[in-house]
Amino acid sequence: MWLFRSVVGKLWFTILLLVSCVLFVLTVLLLKFFENYYVQEAEKELTQLATKVSEVMRDYEDEKLARSIAWTLVDHTSKAVIIFDSSHYWYSPTNDELRDLPLSLIEQDKDLRKVFTEGKSVKKKTYLPNVQTGKSQYSDVIIVGVPLEMADGKRGGVFIYQSLRAIEDTTKQTKKLIFLAAFIAIVLTTFFAFFLSTRITAPLRKMRQAAFEVARGKFDTKVPILTHDEIGELAMAFNQMGRRLQFNINALNQEKEQLASILSSMADGVITFNRDGEILITNPPAERFLQAWYFEQGNDAETIAPLPPQAKELFIRVVREEKEQSIELSLQGRTWVILMTPLYSKTTVRGAVAVLRDMTEERRLDKLRKDFIANVSHELRTPIAMLQGYSEAIIDDIAATDEEKKEMAKVIYDESLRMGRLVNDLLDLARMEAGHITLNYETVQLVPYIGRIIRKFQGLAKEKQIDLSAEFKDEDIQIAIDPDRIEQVLTNLIDNAIRHTDKNGMVKIIVERSGDGVTIHVQDSGSGIPEEDLPFVFERFYKADKARTRGRSGTGLGLAIAKNIVEAHKGTISVHSKLHEGTTFTFYLPNGPQET
Repeated sequence: MWLFRSVVGKLWFTILLLVSCVLFVLTVLLLKFFENYYVQEAEKELTQLATKVSEVMRDYEDEKLARSIAWTLVDHTSKAVIIFDSSHYWYSPTNDELRDLPLSLIEQDKDLRKVFTEGKSVKKKTYLPNVQTGKSQYSDVIIVGVPLEMADGKRGGVFIYQSLRAIEDTTKQTKKLIFLAAFIAIVLTTFFAFFLSTRITAPLRKMRQAAFEVARGKFDTKVPILTHDEIGELAMAFNQMGRRLQFNINALNQEKEQLASILSSMADGVITFNRDGEILITNPPAERFLQAWYFEQGNDAETIAPLPPQAKELFIRVVREEKEQSIELSLQGRTWVILMTPLYSKTTVRGAVAVLRDMTEERRLDKLRKDFIANVSHELRTPIAMLQGYSEAIIDDIAATDEEKKEMAKVIYDESLRMGRLVNDLLDLARMEAGHITLNYETVQLVPYIGRIIRKFQGLAKEKQIDLSAEFKDEDIQIAIDPDRIEQVLTNLIDNAIRHTDKNGMVKIIVERSGDGVTIHVQDSGSGIPEEDLPFVFERFYKADKARTRGRSGTGLGLAIAKNIVEAHKGTISVHSKLHEGTTFTFYLPNGPQET
């Protein structure tokens, strides 16, 4: 059945059916024509023969000689009967297979009887049930009768009749020729139809193949133009369509890449929603916002919400009121301002677009302006007050013994050292922030390097019953860094982790390879950092525990210095924390220049 599903099969079947119908009608008409033609010719010949016999019988006085001559005129396929009257009639002896025509049939037939009564010539094709010829019965005969004028004025007749067998034989031969011609015509038509269909459908098959290629994205596919008829014009239009599609797709891709580049390079986050609130498009800043939200929820894949509740409510309000709305929310210690605007499809709202701006830096600067003077004053006031008090005690001779004087002098000396460290840290931090830091790169094997740093803190960790350990994802990690500066970073982070972790807690350093650099995590199970303080942990004078004692607090500049050292190595540092669950400091160091 595949043949009838193809254009070739349909065209072949259509042409063949049309030719067959024409040949059938033509065959029927030809058969009818030849049948009538042979009957008319037979009637004409028999009439001429009967007329000649009648003339012979009239012209010759010798009746026997006349009959003899008449019998020679009648051929073997016909038979004649000469009738003078009902008692004088003779049959020709030329055809033994054809029986004699009964005289009673002639006299009783109203058409044949006109030869005698009216003197007219008659022709008739009739059915004779009693006429037997040979082994077969031929009941259809042609009878022709002409009047015979006799000398005595009486009227007789000459009748010649012939079986239709001869006509049927001729018709059969004609049918064979017609059927043979029809068969040859159908065979030729079949080849012609296949040839024509193939010629017509070959370009169409190429167009179909080209259309499939275009559907697969190959818009530069071309269809060869073989003719200049309608199919050629169709191929030309197809090629023009392909070129136009290629141009439009390229234009759309360029526009898409341009929009993607604009979105990717934007400092603000962009999130596009559909009507149902599902996220369609995000850019990198928006991805960071969403990752912070997922971390906030604990990365529970089963109960995770795609957006914070405040943002979800903002979207519902924007879609309902069809007006621009904005909110400010805090997430993982960062402050975000979300400005959301409805998106329209003609006149209906089809979604919304949200612009997320990280306002942490602005809020941080506001807080720094408020806290910097207070922090510096607080850090300097205590040692200055102690220096002033103990020095006044020595001047006023409050100390009774030399031992008391030495103790007061030692306090003055310790506080002066503390002020010196504070000033030195401030100077170091200022140089780092101004870019005046010099790094001495060396290729360091991290496993023994970090192991040596951990051993410095094992005594303090055992004293607080804290499990201090290191985990290396790759035992063979080498990287070019400034070992002294990075040791300063790790020392600060590990010291902070131990000081803020309770008894039986855990501090772990995790080292893993990350691209061409290394990522180091300092993870603890301590008290954690409040969310509102997370944006400020790397600022000067930051202290998460506002109530801790002076002896354990340090200067409050360690994390700020650590951040500047990491950034001087072209790296990044970040913090994630949950209150009462723990804190993780993560910093990434790219592989620096190799030592020479």
